[in-house]
Amino acid sequence: MTSMDETDPTSLPGEPVAAPADGVVSVSPHAAILHRLLKLSNRLMTPFSVNLEHQYKISINEFRMLMLIGRHPDSASHELVERTGVNAMSVSRAIAALERHGRVKVERDETNRRRKRLNLTAEGQRLYAIMRPQTDRVADYLLSQLKPHEVAMFDHILTTLIDTLEATDAEGHSLFLERTRPDADD
Repeated sequence: MTSMDETDPTSLPGEPVAAPADGVVSVSPHAAILHRLLKLSNRLMTPFSVNLEHQYKISINEFRMLMLIGRHPDSASHELVERTGVNAMSVSRAIAALERHGRVKVERDETNRRRKRLNLTAEGQRLYAIMRPQTDRVADYLLSQLKPHEVAMFDHILTTLIDTLEATDAEGHSLFLERTRPDADD
């Protein structure tokens, strides 16, 4: 084997692969795909961290929230949690930092006093206008080698995977968390 990401083509999906003689432990085909997906996610953030993070003094989560609020004005924090899959505490911290830096304003919703609406300030709108083209360039570059039907299939696959991760049982418990819980120690 030449790479840790390669797997034994004779193994079944999900089946562990025996360690090769060179001592590099192989992983199941599904685990290898997961590792590549994580690598993709990390690589996608590189243009942001190289070109925007330091220049505008904004964290990756703040960037994500700024971009979402720009696309979805009047959102509430819990809606951003749903849209991003980022935990509520991280969203809350990012919103607080954006507000502290004058990029987001938090206003009580007059029709529902418990709800707080999030909108970009003039500074937030300025940053959104600067960062939106960068986001579009990253997306266009990422998908540039795919044919239109492949882009549609990729979108379908992503939607299916997200739906799988967000599925719940009749009581509203996450099936993902329940089915991936580590076995109890004996």
